[in-house]
Amino acid sequence: MATTTEKSENVRAVGRALEILLAFTPQDVELSPAELLKRVDLSRPTLYRLLYTLEEHGFLVSAGEPQKFRLGPSVARLAHVWTSSLDLSLLAQPVLQRIWRETSETVAMFVPQGPLRLCVAELPSPQPLNFKRGVGYTERIVRGASGRAILAYMDAAPEELREYLRDSGVDLKVLQEELVQTRKRGYASSHNELISGAVAVAVPFFDRHGAAAGSIGVFGPEVRLNASRLKQVAKLLVEEAATLSGMLGHSAEHSAEARM
Repeated sequence: MATTTEKSENVRAVGRALEILLAFTPQDVELSPAELLKRVDLSRPTLYRLLYTLEEHGFLVSAGEPQKFRLGPSVARLAHVWTSSLDLSLLAQPVLQRIWRETSETVAMFVPQGPLRLCVAELPSPQPLNFKRGVGYTERIVRGASGRAILAYMDAAPEELREYLRDSGVDLKVLQEELVQTRKRGYASSHNELISGAVAVAVPFFDRHGAAAGSIGVFGPEVRLNASRLKQVAKLLVEEAATLSGMLGHSAEHSAEARM
């Protein structure tokens, strides 16, 4: 039977092994033992012992001279299980709650569905005057801030945009200019567009491939969301959307590329 000391050592070994796995990034998919020693606080003998244990169980593979390690098939298997069980609205709840507490306005998350956007999570404003649509609400992706925040980063061709615009009453050139401005600002906004007296501001969030996975929006009356307040909320949304993107495996480098 393992002693308390042995159990403590085993737990510490697990933590160290996880630190090794987390040292790999989209920019550093291959690392030598010397490079890993710069990223984890381990002695060389301990590092090699853990590297070969991780390799034995398929979490790392190695090749080349000098030897370099990269993540192995066991990591991919776990990633597949995680992706299959992913509940986006549940994953985003802490992010949405922080925005809701900070703004006291309705906060909602949308995902693209072809020419539409679908509301998959919503936290209604606690204030008497508020605007909300509810989970399950759909709207054209070309209309409203939360739709254009997604569309601006979808790299849709003009023909595709024309199809999205069919019977919408929205002009193609006006839409294209708005998408350009959205990318420059990092957020989309709308005033009195879908509901009279309502203001909306929304930002996109991205998956691990750098694709726009959806948007997070804040909705409120003009009397509360004036120009100054809108910019404050937009800054908060950009920060929190980056957190959600990171939770989905997106990197800051992808974000910089998307804004170019």
